[in-house]
Amino acid sequence: MAKLTYPRYTNLCGWNAMLPARLPRPALDRDLTVDVAVIGAGYTGLAVARRLQEIDPQARIAVIEATTVGEGSSARNSGFTSSHLLPRNATMEMAEKARVQGRFYADAFDWLMKIVNDNGIQCDIQHSGSIRAAATEAGETSLRKVVEVARINNIAHSVLSREDIQRRIGSPYYRFGLYMKDTILLQPAALIRGLADALPSSIPLFENTPVTAIRKQDGWVVETAGGVVKCKRLALATNGFIPKFGYLKSRMATIYTYAAVTEEIADARLGAIGESEAWGLLPSHRLGTTLRRIGRNRVMVRSLYAHEAELDEREATAALRDRFVRRWPDLADIGFEYLWSGTTAFTMNGAPWWGQLDEGLYASGGCNGSGIAKGTMLGRHLAELILGREGAYDAMAQSMGRASWIAPEPFRTIGFHVVSALESRKAGLEM
Repeated sequence: MAKLTYPRYTNLCGWNAMLPARLPRPALDRDLTVDVAVIGAGYTGLAVARRLQEIDPQARIAVIEATTVGEGSSARNSGFTSSHLLPRNATMEMAEKARVQGRFYADAFDWLMKIVNDNGIQCDIQHSGSIRAAATEAGETSLRKVVEVARINNIAHSVLSREDIQRRIGSPYYRFGLYMKDTILLQPAALIRGLADALPSSIPLFENTPVTAIRKQDGWVVETAGGVVKCKRLALATNGFIPKFGYLKSRMATIYTYAAVTEEIADARLGAIGESEAWGLLPSHRLGTTLRRIGRNRVMVRSLYAHEAELDEREATAALRDRFVRRWPDLADIGFEYLWSGTTAFTMNGAPWWGQLDEGLYASGGCNGSGIAKGTMLGRHLAELILGREGAYDAMAQSMGRASWIAPEPFRTIGFHVVSALESRKAGLEM
């Protein structure tokens, strides 16, 4: 039996379930020869393919996706994105690093938004900004440092009191906040579906086509159940599942996170979730809980981390219910209509790994939970590297860093549980 090279999720993606049904592109059913094959139709993979075609319209490019677009990891995030970069753990050194990286983020963000606008992609973009919030004294101390970095880097923001936050989201749970004006909220499944469907007609996309193996042979050979793809160059854009192909095993690990969306809240009770029609809240601690108002009458709760495998659904549901009820005790009777997990790639130092792995083989992974703008940025520049147009590659590589070494198993799993327990204790009410 071939090894599993992609996440096989237990639950359907709630974001995707809220959309009208989409007809997937056909699976690969023949042998194919191209110049560049891209494995993975997420933000990174689609950016690689589109940028390759922009630079070289004659290049033969194919994208291979293991699942249905809209059900993969790219659709399972929280739908926050921005043209700026503001680190959670802020120092003056990080401020300078963020300023350099921010230029690359801004270029990628503008490029992405142009694609969205030019193709009329309807993904419920809301220019509502976002809130970074702290529920504890330690969280507030950390967040006040972030405020200083935002000020130094001239990022539009304002400081929020407990009353300010409560007015926006309806809950008095948070004591201090930072409002980021330029963040946009969107429907991630609608975005990734739109980007896939807007690919130039010259780029075939094969969905429901898991790759079972890759091998180097007069270029690269990509094996699937329905056919073989031969290519001169190959890009791995599967983030945390790149190690399943035998690469970067000592650089990244797969982490599962969880999200749930409530059932519809009755109109008479909407005051409980604030006066703002659209809001998103990010925690001050990396293990904290992300929140969003979805549509006019639902709330999304995202939290929990699991290493390499999904949690039991009952455990995940109970944990997310606890986080929801602690913030909105008056809505304790409101149940969840959707619950799902999603993967991301964790790296020890928070830096991605992207570049050339072997002759003709390239990879980008390690978005560490900020996939829309970051994945697009890394994919776009990876395409330029593949075609020998390095451009600002060196400057970006220096600013982004490179994923550091992670201990092998079983030490990796043991370390994950130890660090997770310590960080959970430190996070406290931020969770």
